[in-house]
Amino acid sequence: MPALALAPRSLPRAADEAERFVCGAMLVNRACGAMLGLAIGDALGATVEFMTAREIAARYGSHDRIRGGGWLRLPPGQVTDDTTMSFALAEACLDAGGVPTAAACADAFDAWMRAKPVDIGNTVRRGIVRWRLHGSVAAEPSNDAGNGATMRCLPVALATFGAEPHTVRDATLAQARVTHHNPLTDAATLCVVDMVQVALAGGGIGAVLARAHALVAAQPRFAFRGRRCENPSGFIVDTMRAVLQAIDGNDGFAAVLVDVVNRGGDADTTGAIAGMIMGALVGETGLPPDWRRQVAVQVRRDCVRLATGLIELAPGYAAG
Repeated sequence: MPALALAPRSLPRAADEAERFVCGAMLVNRACGAMLGLAIGDALGATVEFMTAREIAARYGSHDRIRGGGWLRLPPGQVTDDTTMSFALAEACLDAGGVPTAAACADAFDAWMRAKPVDIGNTVRRGIVRWRLHGSVAAEPSNDAGNGATMRCLPVALATFGAEPHTVRDATLAQARVTHHNPLTDAATLCVVDMVQVALAGGGIGAVLARAHALVAAQPRFAFRGRRCENPSGFIVDTMRAVLQAIDGNDGFAAVLVDVVNRGGDADTTGAIAGMIMGALVGETGLPPDWRRQVAVQVRRDCVRLATGLIELAPGYAAG
């Protein structure tokens, strides 16, 4: 009889454990989707970076395959600084057991640059050189509102998922300001981290777009409903307007990425940012299988390893 009396009370505990397992698996799926989505968007966009939409249409019709090439002459499936710099920040987060210091971020970026990446932006280079020469972890306020801090913010979004808002903000800006210090770049980077975290939590496209509208309310220059943004530059307003227009105007991961990279310009970065947001929405299992396979094998492995490690460190993973 005592054993029978205990059995009903054990069932809710078993159900709770099963629910936590499912929630954890869903989070890992979405985190891996975000990191792989970043790499897919980067690899897809790199082919047409610095081309105009008209040039892309004349050469490819619609560029919808990971084929390599481009001005960097990449092998098919290889990625650019958007992904590799994100990997460097991800390793710093893992080494720190969560949120790295600004100095740890700077060290990670310095090591990344010493490894001779295929490409590096001028603002990023200046920030890393300043760290080397002067040990300063924060760039001076600048009119240079580039997109380099936003393209690499995904590891912070994963590692701080479920953390207090001030922790998320501080970690986001600490990594950003190693190289970029501008109110527009700050606002965009914080918004992308918020969008990814809402998607990780299962908020759906409506919740993601609500964050986009909040960005516009705070910084009207990011208004994205209206004239189509073609040939977006490295200026963060152009970058975000192209990304948000693509997300707002299309259904599904593939449609969003094809739209944004076929606008040309800084297409590896617009592709990477759109890819991380949409990847967090659809999860790894929702990514187009052909695109996933076309990404270089080691890049895919690193995406899954880093994303899994980061989300398992997050306060929201433990709480879930």
